[in-house]
Amino acid sequence: MINFTDWESTTKLLRYLAEGSVTTLKVFFLTLLFSLPLGLIVALGRMSKHWWLREPIKLYILIMRGTPLLLQLVFIYYGPYYILPKWLNFSYDRFVAAILAFSLNYAAYFAEIYRGGIESISLGQYEAAWVLGFTRVQTFFRIVLPQVIKRILPATSNEVITLVKDTALVHTIGVSELFRVAKNEAARTLAVTPIFVAGLFYLVMNWVVTKVFEMAEKKLDYYR
Repeated sequence: MINFTDWESTTKLLRYLAEGSVTTLKVFFLTLLFSLPLGLIVALGRMSKHWWLREPIKLYILIMRGTPLLLQLVFIYYGPYYILPKWLNFSYDRFVAAILAFSLNYAAYFAEIYRGGIESISLGQYEAAWVLGFTRVQTFFRIVLPQVIKRILPATSNEVITLVKDTALVHTIGVSELFRVAKNEAARTLAVTPIFVAGLFYLVMNWVVTKVFEMAEKKLDYYR
Protein backbone atom coordinates (compact mmCIF):
# COMPACT_ATOMS: atom_id res chain seq x y z
CA MET A 1 0.00 0.00 0.00
CA ILE A 2 1.35 3.41 -0.97
CA ASN A 3 1.46 5.83 1.93
CA PHE A 4 0.54 9.33 0.76
CA THR A 5 2.21 10.79 3.83
CA ASP A 6 5.49 9.49 2.41
CA TRP A 7 6.38 12.41 0.15
CA GLU A 8 9.15 10.58 -1.71
CA SER A 9 7.04 7.56 -2.74
CA THR A 10 4.09 9.79 -3.63
CA THR A 11 6.13 12.10 -5.87
CA LYS A 12 7.79 9.08 -7.49
CA LEU A 13 4.36 7.59 -8.30
CA LEU A 14 3.06 10.88 -9.66
CA ARG A 15 6.20 11.32 -11.77
CA TYR A 16 5.84 7.84 -13.29
CA LEU A 17 2.16 8.42 -14.04
CA ALA A 18 2.87 11.86 -15.49
CA GLU A 19 5.46 10.32 -17.82
CA GLY A 20 2.92 7.70 -18.87
CA SER A 21 0.28 10.37 -19.43
CA VAL A 22 2.60 12.10 -21.93
CA THR A 23 2.34 9.05 -24.18
CA THR A 24 -1.41 8.95 -23.58
CA LEU A 25 -1.72 12.57 -24.68
CA LYS A 26 0.41 11.90 -27.76
CA VAL A 27 -1.91 9.07 -28.79
CA PHE A 28 -4.91 11.29 -28.11
CA PHE A 29 -3.79 14.34 -30.08
CA LEU A 30 -2.23 12.45 -32.99
CA THR A 31 -5.40 10.38 -33.36
CA LEU A 32 -7.51 13.53 -33.55
CA LEU A 33 -5.02 15.15 -35.93
CA PHE A 34 -5.38 12.31 -38.44
CA SER A 35 -8.89 10.97 -37.83
CA LEU A 36 -10.86 14.24 -37.96
CA PRO A 37 -9.84 15.24 -41.51
CA LEU A 38 -9.82 11.61 -42.65
CA GLY A 39 -13.33 11.21 -41.27
CA LEU A 40 -14.54 14.12 -43.40
CA ILE A 41 -12.99 12.60 -46.53
CA VAL A 42 -14.58 9.23 -45.71
CA ALA A 43 -17.95 10.88 -45.11
CA LEU A 44 -17.86 12.61 -48.50
CA GLY A 45 -16.90 9.32 -50.15
CA ARG A 46 -19.68 7.54 -48.26
CA MET A 47 -22.17 10.06 -49.72
CA SER A 48 -20.80 9.74 -53.26
CA LYS A 49 -23.18 8.89 -56.11
CA HIS A 50 -20.57 6.50 -57.52
CA TRP A 51 -21.13 2.98 -56.19
CA TRP A 52 -17.51 1.94 -56.80
CA LEU A 53 -16.43 4.57 -54.27
CA ARG A 54 -19.40 4.42 -51.91
CA GLU A 55 -19.61 0.65 -51.39
CA PRO A 56 -15.94 0.01 -50.39
CA ILE A 57 -16.15 2.90 -47.94
CA LYS A 58 -19.34 1.46 -46.46
CA LEU A 59 -17.49 -1.84 -46.00
CA TYR A 60 -14.56 -0.04 -44.35
CA ILE A 61 -16.93 1.73 -41.94
CA LEU A 62 -18.69 -1.55 -41.16
CA ILE A 63 -15.41 -3.28 -40.34
CA MET A 64 -14.06 -0.43 -38.22
CA ARG A 65 -17.29 0.00 -36.25
CA GLY A 66 -18.22 -3.68 -36.17
CA THR A 67 -15.00 -5.10 -34.72
CA PRO A 68 -13.29 -4.26 -31.40
CA LEU A 69 -10.59 -1.60 -31.45
CA LEU A 70 -8.46 -3.99 -29.41
CA LEU A 71 -8.64 -6.56 -32.22
CA GLN A 72 -7.75 -3.90 -34.80
CA LEU A 73 -4.72 -2.85 -32.74
CA VAL A 74 -3.43 -6.41 -32.57
CA PHE A 75 -4.11 -7.06 -36.26
CA ILE A 76 -2.44 -3.86 -37.50
CA TYR A 77 0.66 -4.43 -35.39
CA TYR A 78 1.11 -8.20 -35.76
CA GLY A 79 -0.80 -8.83 -39.01
CA PRO A 80 1.81 -7.64 -41.54
CA TYR A 81 4.38 -10.08 -40.13
CA TYR A 82 2.13 -13.04 -40.95
CA ILE A 83 0.49 -11.67 -44.11
CA LEU A 84 3.38 -10.11 -46.03
CA PRO A 85 6.19 -12.18 -47.59
CA LYS A 86 9.00 -12.85 -45.13
CA TRP A 87 11.64 -11.51 -47.56
CA LEU A 88 10.18 -8.01 -47.17
CA ASN A 89 11.24 -8.09 -43.50
CA PHE A 90 8.49 -5.56 -42.80
CA SER A 91 8.14 -4.11 -39.32
CA TYR A 92 7.20 -0.82 -37.73
CA ASP A 93 7.14 0.84 -34.35
CA ARG A 94 4.46 -0.10 -31.80
CA PHE A 95 3.53 3.54 -31.34
CA VAL A 96 3.07 4.03 -35.10
CA ALA A 97 0.84 0.95 -35.22
CA ALA A 98 -1.24 2.34 -32.37
CA ILE A 99 -1.73 5.70 -34.09
CA LEU A 100 -2.62 3.99 -37.37
CA ALA A 101 -5.20 1.71 -35.71
CA PHE A 102 -6.75 4.52 -33.67
CA SER A 103 -6.89 6.91 -36.62
CA LEU A 104 -8.56 4.39 -38.93
CA ASN A 105 -11.03 3.37 -36.23
CA TYR A 106 -12.06 6.84 -35.13
CA ALA A 107 -12.19 8.16 -38.70
CA ALA A 108 -15.02 5.69 -39.34
CA TYR A 109 -16.99 6.98 -36.35
CA PHE A 110 -16.33 10.62 -37.19
CA ALA A 111 -17.35 9.94 -40.80
CA GLU A 112 -20.84 8.88 -39.73
CA ILE A 113 -21.10 11.90 -37.44
CA TYR A 114 -20.08 14.19 -40.30
CA ARG A 115 -22.52 12.48 -42.65
CA GLY A 116 -25.39 12.97 -40.24
CA GLY A 117 -24.52 16.65 -39.89
CA ILE A 118 -24.14 17.26 -43.62
CA GLU A 119 -27.41 15.52 -44.46
CA SER A 120 -29.23 17.61 -41.84
CA ILE A 121 -28.53 20.83 -43.79
CA SER A 122 -31.58 21.81 -45.82
CA LEU A 123 -31.46 21.95 -49.62
CA GLY A 124 -32.41 25.63 -49.42
CA GLN A 125 -28.97 26.44 -48.03
CA TYR A 126 -27.34 25.06 -51.17
CA GLU A 127 -29.81 26.73 -53.49
CA ALA A 128 -29.29 30.12 -51.84
CA ALA A 129 -25.51 29.74 -52.19
CA TRP A 130 -25.80 28.86 -55.88
CA VAL A 131 -28.04 31.90 -56.48
CA LEU A 132 -25.35 34.07 -54.87
CA GLY A 133 -22.75 32.60 -57.25
CA PHE A 134 -20.87 30.33 -54.84
CA THR A 135 -19.13 27.29 -56.29
CA ARG A 136 -19.77 23.83 -54.84
CA VAL A 137 -16.50 23.96 -52.88
CA GLN A 138 -17.21 27.47 -51.56
CA THR A 139 -20.72 26.45 -50.59
CA PHE A 140 -19.47 23.47 -48.62
CA PHE A 141 -16.58 25.11 -46.78
CA ARG A 142 -18.05 28.58 -46.20
CA ILE A 143 -21.73 27.85 -45.63
CA VAL A 144 -22.41 24.17 -44.95
CA LEU A 145 -19.37 23.07 -42.93
CA PRO A 146 -19.60 25.80 -40.22
CA GLN A 147 -23.21 24.80 -39.57
CA VAL A 148 -22.30 21.11 -39.59
CA ILE A 149 -19.58 21.68 -36.99
CA LYS A 150 -22.10 23.34 -34.67
CA ARG A 151 -24.57 20.48 -35.04
CA ILE A 152 -22.11 17.65 -34.56
CA LEU A 153 -20.27 19.05 -31.51
CA PRO A 154 -22.24 17.02 -28.90
CA ALA A 155 -21.76 13.73 -30.78
CA THR A 156 -18.11 14.54 -31.47
CA SER A 157 -17.47 15.35 -27.80
CA ASN A 158 -18.77 11.90 -26.85
CA GLU A 159 -16.31 10.26 -29.24
CA VAL A 160 -13.41 12.39 -28.03
CA ILE A 161 -14.18 11.53 -24.41
CA THR A 162 -14.27 7.86 -25.38
CA LEU A 163 -10.92 8.31 -27.13
CA VAL A 164 -9.31 9.51 -23.89
CA LYS A 165 -10.35 6.26 -22.21
CA ASP A 166 -9.57 4.07 -25.22
CA THR A 167 -5.93 5.18 -25.18
CA ALA A 168 -5.46 2.64 -22.38
CA LEU A 169 -5.83 -0.12 -25.00
CA VAL A 170 -2.43 0.61 -26.55
CA HIS A 171 -0.76 -1.18 -23.64
CA THR A 172 -1.87 -4.46 -25.25
CA ILE A 173 0.80 -4.07 -27.94
CA GLY A 174 3.46 -2.93 -25.48
CA VAL A 175 3.14 0.87 -25.63
CA SER A 176 4.00 2.28 -22.21
CA GLU A 177 1.19 4.74 -21.55
CA LEU A 178 -0.64 5.84 -18.40
CA PHE A 179 -2.56 2.64 -17.69
CA ARG A 180 0.41 0.35 -18.34
CA VAL A 181 2.57 2.41 -15.97
CA ALA A 182 -0.17 2.33 -13.33
CA LYS A 183 -0.59 -1.44 -13.71
CA ASN A 184 3.16 -2.02 -13.39
CA GLU A 185 3.32 0.17 -10.28
CA ALA A 186 0.32 -1.62 -8.78
CA ALA A 187 2.06 -4.98 -9.33
CA ARG A 188 5.34 -3.69 -7.89
CA THR A 189 3.79 -2.16 -4.75
CA LEU A 190 1.00 -4.76 -4.35
CA ALA A 191 -1.52 -1.93 -4.10
CA VAL A 192 -4.45 -0.60 -6.13
CA THR A 193 -3.52 3.01 -5.37
CA PRO A 194 -1.68 3.56 -8.71
CA ILE A 195 -4.77 2.36 -10.61
CA PHE A 196 -6.94 4.74 -8.58
CA VAL A 197 -4.61 7.68 -9.20
CA ALA A 198 -4.47 6.83 -12.92
CA GLY A 199 -8.27 6.95 -12.92
CA LEU A 200 -8.07 10.48 -11.54
CA PHE A 201 -5.68 11.39 -14.36
CA TYR A 202 -8.22 10.15 -16.93
CA LEU A 203 -11.01 12.00 -15.13
CA VAL A 204 -9.09 15.28 -15.22
CA MET A 205 -8.31 14.86 -18.92
CA ASN A 206 -11.97 14.22 -19.71
CA TRP A 207 -12.99 17.20 -17.58
CA VAL A 208 -10.70 19.39 -19.72
CA VAL A 209 -12.16 17.90 -22.93
CA THR A 210 -15.70 18.55 -21.67
CA LYS A 211 -14.90 22.19 -20.86
CA VAL A 212 -13.27 22.73 -24.27
CA PHE A 213 -16.38 21.46 -26.06
CA GLU A 214 -18.66 23.52 -23.83
CA MET A 215 -16.66 26.63 -24.77
CA ALA A 216 -16.83 25.66 -28.46
CA GLU A 217 -20.62 25.24 -28.29
CA LYS A 218 -21.02 28.68 -26.68
CA LYS A 219 -18.74 30.25 -29.30
CA LEU A 220 -20.87 28.79 -32.09
CA ASP A 221 -24.20 29.80 -30.53
CA TYR A 222 -24.82 32.26 -33.38
CA TYR A 223 -25.55 29.29 -35.66
CA ARG A 224 -29.24 28.74 -34.83
